[in-house]
Amino acid sequence: MIAALTSDPASGVTVFAAVAAGAVSFLSPCVLPLVPGYLSTVAGVAPADLRRTQKRRVLIPSLLFVASFSAIFVILGVGASLFGSSFAADRLVLDKIAAVVIIALGVYFVLSTVVTRLNREWHIDALMERAGRGGPLVTGAAFALAWTPCIGPTLGAILSAAALSSSALHGAVLLAFYSAGLAIPFLLTALAFEQMTSVFTAVKRHYQVVIAAGGVVLIAMGVLVWSGELFQLNIQAQQALNGLGINFFNI
Repeated sequence: MIAALTSDPASGVTVFAAVAAGAVSFLSPCVLPLVPGYLSTVAGVAPADLRRTQKRRVLIPSLLFVASFSAIFVILGVGASLFGSSFAADRLVLDKIAAVVIIALGVYFVLSTVVTRLNREWHIDALMERAGRGGPLVTGAAFALAWTPCIGPTLGAILSAAALSSSALHGAVLLAFYSAGLAIPFLLTALAFEQMTSVFTAVKRHYQVVIAAGGVVLIAMGVLVWSGELFQLNIQAQQALNGLGINFFNI
């Protein structure tokens, strides 16, 4: 039982890759510039007033917003795991297909740093404005569904890894960590808007490096899946966590 859990591709180092993928999604040119608009929508205040708005008024709806889009992504993770389990008899083939998909999405990310058409901004202002009238839960769901084409490379790679999971629960956990990579910087922005906007300005100057690094992580992950080394890394990572008594992947 323990061996099956530690070799699960949706655990161990893959989880840290999922968090990184979520953070790269947040920092991408089609999400980061619009973060103030999201905060304004979910908090019900004008963007110019965010600095002067009480943190509690912004934080509570922001928590509901991230909970909503996280729930959508977790459901997608469960679906990917169930889809993958239907190919249990062809596991090796599924591994190879997932590896190719993850590598291709990583290459797409790297190419987007030099081919601007691959990294265009995503404008759905009218949809977000209408969704905002339904409150932060509706807005979060709209974000998850409408922004899927924008964050597709990173989300698709993590869903591919979830499809290799031995259980729907592990697939859900993997997508929960991906969501955390998106949610944590969003919540930090809600708590410290002025400081985070300064950080965003610095990030925007190094967009290409951030996106290229994300692409390299995905390519490396795909290569590890293809070679089977990802399973070995997960085993080693979980053995280390077992030694520290903090292995929460054995679920």
